Amino acid sequence: MAKIITKDLNLWYGGFHALKNISLSFESNRITAIIGPSGCGKSTLLRVFNRMNDFIEGLRQDGEVLIDGVNILNGKTDLVALRKRVGMVFQRPNPFPLSVYENIVFGERIHADSVNQDTLDEVVENSLKSVLLWDELKDKLNKSALMLSLEQKQRLCIARVIAVKPDVLLMDEPCSALDPQATMRIEELMRELKNNYTIIIVTHSMQQAARVSDDAGFMLLGELIEFGNTDQIFTAPHDKRTEDYITGRYG
Repeated sequence: MAKIITKDLNLWYGGFHALKNISLSFESNRITAIIGPSGCGKSTLLRVFNRMNDFIEGLRQDGEVLIDGVNILNGKTDLVALRKRVGMVFQRPNPFPLSVYENIVFGERIHADSVNQDTLDEVVENSLKSVLLWDELKDKLNKSALMLSLEQKQRLCIARVIAVKPDVLLMDEPCSALDPQATMRIEELMRELKNNYTIIIVTHSMQQAARVSDDAGFMLLGELIEFGNTDQIFTAPHDKRTEDYITGRYG
């Protein structure tokens, strides 16, 4: 079942046409990878889904983006509620300069009218267990999150997103700062998380897209050139531009 559907989505930064007539659907409980050369619109498309592009001056967009059938581009969208439902993990881990515990409950303190200590403790434990960090950090909850390893920081940032119970996880190059071993473990984590979340990942690594995603879309100059099952995209693409990119003849 489709979790997110875009219909004739266009986006401009001033006079620059960054996204051109994007129509596609993202299925629930699957990992979808968006690939393409730098500047093709991958991250711009990702940020449409939680309206992060709205912070950019001169932004204009039209078309529809439906999440569970509701168009999030209309003027009535509650952006705070949207960003709770559609969480984002960034390229470089960005833990707050707070304890491990306070990083995870940060969103809960903002979104909940009132929370008791037992509830917060449960949120922390469940979130850390979800990203396989509980055993490592259960005795270090009051330590600064800035003291963690790079991989632990990225897992913590994922746990921080999960803590507010989103429906969708957006991941913008989530492994680009990690070494190959840490990347492998984050990819394993993604496969676990898709049982409970719809995951959209932007990646410059075609190998990562091939390993971790169920579906893939190739973008070029703001256009969605091809979208489909990952195996089909990588082994039998329909568009020569997709084939040229995947085989290294373009980009």
